[in-house]
Order: sequence, then structure tokens, then C-alpha cells
Amino acid sequence: MEASEHRADGGAEATLDVDRSDPAYRAWLKEAVRKVQADANRSADTHLLRFPLPEEWGIDLYLKDESTHPTGSLKHRLARSLFLYGLCNGWIRPGKPVIEASSGSTAVSEAYFAKLIGVPFIAVMPRTTSPEKCRLIEFHGGRGHFVDDARRIYEESAALAAETGGHFMDQFTYAERATDWRGNNNIAESIYQQLRLERYPTPAWIVATAGTGGTSATIGRYVRYMQHDTRICVPDPENSCFFEGWTQHDPRATSDCGSRIEGIGRPRMEPSFVPGAIDRMMKVPDAATVAAVRVLERAIGRRAGGSTGTGLWSALRLVAEMVQDGSTGSIVTLFCDPGDRYLDKYYSDAWLKEQHLDIRPYTETIDGFLATGTWNG
Repeated sequence: MEASEHRADGGAEATLDVDRSDPAYRAWLKEAVRKVQADANRSADTHLLRFPLPEEWGIDLYLKDESTHPTGSLKHRLARSLFLYGLCNGWIRPGKPVIEASSGSTAVSEAYFAKLIGVPFIAVMPRTTSPEKCRLIEFHGGRGHFVDDARRIYEESAALAAETGGHFMDQFTYAERATDWRGNNNIAESIYQQLRLERYPTPAWIVATAGTGGTSATIGRYVRYMQHDTRICVPDPENSCFFEGWTQHDPRATSDCGSRIEGIGRPRMEPSFVPGAIDRMMKVPDAATVAAVRVLERAIGRRAGGSTGTGLWSALRLVAEMVQDGSTGSIVTLFCDPGDRYLDKYYSDAWLKEQHLDIRPYTETIDGFLATGTWNG
């Protein structure tokens, strides 16, 4: 009530006062936040790897190696931000489970942070999620809840949260707002810091694939905030609606089935996908993605997950454009997670045959380009 209101008998109205202070909870919260921040403080930054290109081209191609995080993927940054966001909003409570809708890597990282602060973790995932990711979730103390239709992971997660009294983390809604895009050691700030002594410290392009869309939003916002001339390219795999939604300005775009490239591509336009932060998109065939990760292994001796291949294919197309134009500069793409999580998929010829994917034309395109500087494809 307003301070000027009075009771009819002339006495002052009583002040309504509800105090929900909980010293025990605040002590738990302070310790939980300390543990999550300490994890970041212990971790060195991830590396920028160079993809070998002919020196005479005057173009440098880098891969930001996010596989070196403690949980082995780009999603470690996101999980840390989501946990701090949930803790500081009062959503994550002691003894109550954290629940996430995920295709695997985010769940691995969130299981790690849940264990770190001592709360249960449940990952709601498509049944097609790789066995290695499921094993890693369990290794970090989480458990899986599987659905046959990937489009049901959202409602299943919300239902589990209601049933258990836990918190549905909802990375697809909160990814773009949980990360401080102005800096605070986000991935964009890290890239520019690591490039500052290179011959082309401001990249012409940064290539970032989209699962939640949070990474491309963070990088795009940071680039604009810092007034860099870098442009943002987001490659999209088959069976994902992001490309169609972006090109057609349709926030209601959907896809009838899930992506074969784990970690990226979605059947709906996610709330964390920010179209205005993106300059360009490419629709990448899944066979091109697999060809790219196999070429990457030959080039640098490292196996990467499928999302890395989607980004690398697009990055090489951008390099080809620069070669054709006679321009010089640098391009950065992401090494999202290690390939040993996908040995039964992207590194399996039997899986390729089962999926009716022929990678030979795409492999020949990359090999021919690296040999001659001409892109035929």
C-alpha cells in the first residue's frame, strides 16, 4: 500500500513484510558460485590451431580448439555461464536436480558442473545420441532420459522439472543471455586476444555453427560492440531450420526431423538464435561435413566432431573466395569437440553407407582446392 493510506479508524495501515532470507541457502549458494568460478580460474585458455594453407595465398585459417576444456567441448563455456545464471537467479537449489534438453555435449558439461556443486543432473536426449556422450554424462555423475522424437526433448524436460521440483536449464532459451557478450573472457574476446600478434589480427570472417545459437550471438554482438570489421558466417547442416528461418525472415520455421550432425542444427528456431547478429549463412550437405573432418585429420593429425567439419567446409569456401579475389587476411572457425565421441558415426564407413552419404566428391573438392587454389563445388 502507499505510505499515505490510513485505516478507517484513524490508525496507520500495517506494513506488509515478508522476509525469505535463508542463511543456510545463501551459504550454499556462495560456495556453489565460488566452485564454478574457481573452475574457470583454473582453466587455461583454449588454443588457436592453424590449418595449413599455401603460404603464397597470404591467408591464415585458424581453428579455435574448444576440445581442450575439462569436459572436452565448446559447451563447457556455455554450461559454466548457464550454471552461474541459474544460481544467481535463485533457480538452482541444493538437493534438487538440474535438467537439460541436449543432444549430448552440453549435457556432458552440465553434468560436470552439477557434480561440482553437488546437485543431481538429468539429460533429456534423443535416443540417437552417441554412446560415448552417454558414457561421459554418466562418468560425471549424470543420467540420461531418452526420447524417440528429438522434438519432444523440450516438453519432456519441463515435465521432469515439474515432477522432481528441479530446474529445467533450457539452454535453447538462455544461451544468448547467460553469456556476457561484452567480454569477461568470452570466446570472442579470447579469439581477438590470441590473434593480436598475428599478421592479420582482425579476421575477415569468424565461422560459428549453431546449436542453441548462443555462440554466434555472443561473437556477433562482441564484434559490433568492439567495432571490428569482422563478419559472422553461420553454417547450417541438413535437417535444420536455421538457414530457412534466417533467409526467409521466418521465426516460425521448422524441420520435420533432427540433424545428423550432433550438437548443431535444430528442428525449430530457438530463442537463443539471434538472426541480426549474423552476416551470412550456408547450408552444408552432411557428406561435405564428414569429408571435411576426415581432411582435417590428414591435415593436422586431430579428429574432430561433425560440427567442426560443417564449420571447416564453410571456412574453406570463404578462403576460396579470398583466393579468387586476390585478397589476404585471416579466418577463424571452431574446433568444437573431439572426434573420438563419434567413431561409430562420422569415422565409420558403415554408418556412411547406412545414411547413403557419399563423401568422395566433397573430399576431391577440398583436396583439389588445396592443390590448385581453384574451388570446384
